[in-house]
Amino acid sequence: MNAPGHVLEARDLSIGYPGRLVGSGISLQLEAGEILCLLGPNGSGKSTLFRTLLGLIPALAGEVRLGGQPTRRWSRVQFARYVGYVPQGHVSMFPFTVEEVVLMGRSARIGRFATPSARDRQVAAACLESLGIAHLRERVYTEISGGERQLALIARALAQEPALLVMDEPTASLDFGNQLRVLARIQQLRDQGMGILLCTHQPEHALQVADRIALLKNGELRHCGPALEVATAERLAWLYDLDPDVVRASLPGLFDHRRRKIKHETE
Repeated sequence: MNAPGHVLEARDLSIGYPGRLVGSGISLQLEAGEILCLLGPNGSGKSTLFRTLLGLIPALAGEVRLGGQPTRRWSRVQFARYVGYVPQGHVSMFPFTVEEVVLMGRSARIGRFATPSARDRQVAAACLESLGIAHLRERVYTEISGGERQLALIARALAQEPALLVMDEPTASLDFGNQLRVLARIQQLRDQGMGILLCTHQPEHALQVADRIALLKNGELRHCGPALEVATAERLAWLYDLDPDVVRASLPGLFDHRRRKIKHETE
């Protein structure tokens, strides 16, 4: 199945679980070559929205489309060839090596039970190298740190060679250095034409990498637009139920960064 334009779209989506509505009226669109960042407090529905977009749980109403076609028409393998997913965390019950975990991302390309080829191993090795964890290749996945496991999950998703990537708090368990490395890699992927939808609890990260930002509160998507227009003290204060002055005082670097970007873009 073809996915013209590699666009992932939610149309008037209602999300949640049997007997529990988490959010409704959600519409958004992710295109190749852009980063869309979702900000929202705990419990706002970010992970539920991502799982619905990915078809891991069904929509309660509305529709998710990929390449102009409802995703219900796509098989899981076909979908995985276009859309990769990095969850918040993953616990394996089996002692796979890090390389084996990353090679699992190739299953969308070679079949679940096929033997990885030399090229599959080259792709996995390149993904590990790009995230600075090639030295962990032979380590047992369950025995490395939480931050290292998160980097391995990102490498696994990249090994799918998707056109679009959904990342649920990709830097949450990483130290400062690895946060910066992952943010830089996300920007590189965007520059190479990949579309990336991610969420974070750090507005400064959103402003650093995102082309567009959307705010999700109590299951309602609001203020989706250019990053500099959305990431204001007033809107972040509304999002997190804070006073704007408290936001400004707590994140001075964020608003200094906004001013520098605005000045650069208007010169």
